[in-house]
Amino acid sequence: MPDGPSARALHPHQLSAAERFLRLSPVERRKQLRRWSDAEIEALDYDWRWWARPEQLAPAGQEWVTWGIIAGRGAGKTRSAAEFLRDEVESGRSRYPFLIGADAADVRDVMVEGESGILAISPPWFRPKYEPSKRRLTWPNGIVGHLFGAHDPDSLRGPQSDLIWCDEIAKWKYPTQAWDNAVLGNRLGFHPRRVFTTTPKPIRLVRLLMGKDPSQRGLPPDPTVVLAPAMTTYDNLANLAPSFIQEVLHKYQGTRLGRQELLGHLLEDVPGALWTLKMIEDARTFTVPETFVRIVVAVDPAVTAHEESNETGIVVCAKTEDGLGYVLRDLSGRYTTEQWAQKVAEMFYHYHADRVVAEVNNGGDLVETVLRSKDPGISYKAVHASRGKLTRAEPIAALYERHLIRHYGEFPELEEQMTSYAPDAIPTAQEKRKEKSISPDRMDALVWGMTELMLKRGGLFVA
Repeated sequence: MPDGPSARALHPHQLSAAERFLRLSPVERRKQLRRWSDAEIEALDYDWRWWARPEQLAPAGQEWVTWGIIAGRGAGKTRSAAEFLRDEVESGRSRYPFLIGADAADVRDVMVEGESGILAISPPWFRPKYEPSKRRLTWPNGIVGHLFGAHDPDSLRGPQSDLIWCDEIAKWKYPTQAWDNAVLGNRLGFHPRRVFTTTPKPIRLVRLLMGKDPSQRGLPPDPTVVLAPAMTTYDNLANLAPSFIQEVLHKYQGTRLGRQELLGHLLEDVPGALWTLKMIEDARTFTVPETFVRIVVAVDPAVTAHEESNETGIVVCAKTEDGLGYVLRDLSGRYTTEQWAQKVAEMFYHYHADRVVAEVNNGGDLVETVLRSKDPGISYKAVHASRGKLTRAEPIAALYERHLIRHYGEFPELEEQMTSYAPDAIPTAQEKRKEKSISPDRMDALVWGMTELMLKRGGLFVA
């Protein structure tokens, strides 16, 4: 835990009914318990209004259509949505619910089987039957819920619903297409509704739903969209593992990324950043040419692989005959040397790449040796960071300003690093300590890849 005042004192939250009960004196608690029957006490185990903080409950009234739960990691947003969906199905208000996650694995592991998922929060008398092969849940009252992965937006064309729960929309690969298709099918019943849960990342869909997109300036708020009150990681510390609290708060508290991941704040443009949110959105595309003249796999390797290590940046870049650059894939992550070398080799052959470009300031000859051990035939080029990060990145940012680079899909982690990189900003000593292990390795890999494809020696643009 951080030094100084407690996190709970710094980030107070409204109390649940259960928390208020526990704060009563022993005498008052006994009086209250005598007023309840055994059946009423037993029912409290599955009474969400008893356990929920007020901000976790669905908005009152019938006017709203979309309920947005935008919150920090571990704040309780998944539980809120799962409980709302269960209540709607058990009451019969929803007869055609959909559950939509980033992909099939996320739907299964988080929304259905997760610790705050549908199966875990359902009482024994109303536990649905889960059929993963059929991608559906069937409740005892006969209502069937269908499961979808947002990675396949076309699967949402045609199916109709009266209630949809969309989880972690900020990490969807095709957020706009998947959301639009889901909404267009949300048309059954007297009052179809939808709820979305997400940690806020500044993709356009999230900004639109929050009413914070530049295209909405001057327009009145959409009265059918209701956002839950602020929910932070600190609000739910009592239900989080001590190891998670220690590691995550120590690493991210007080950082810009911490404001997003812990406090649930939507990050805006960083003053002095080389890339802006608009530049990234202008580069967005969901189609690619049939052929490219060159493809490279760019690597910025980390030299260690423990939990405090930097990531290994792995970005696949391509160039068309008319001189446009494309970011095709970001596979960056915290890997062992063996793991990242395997992924680089796989991408080299999957994309029929022309070359692997690897920065070797830290790994030296070891980088090539490891890659050659995977396949001696891989075309390889070592690059050295003889110039500063700013000097290398500025020409690539200029290509974005000239609309010469495209992002095929969305790359939240990569784009966060790009739009956060502000070389003119002078960090405080605390920020330096907090962010010393948060290195923009994904951005570095992108810069190496696009430099190889788009720039000549000396930084001149390739015609």
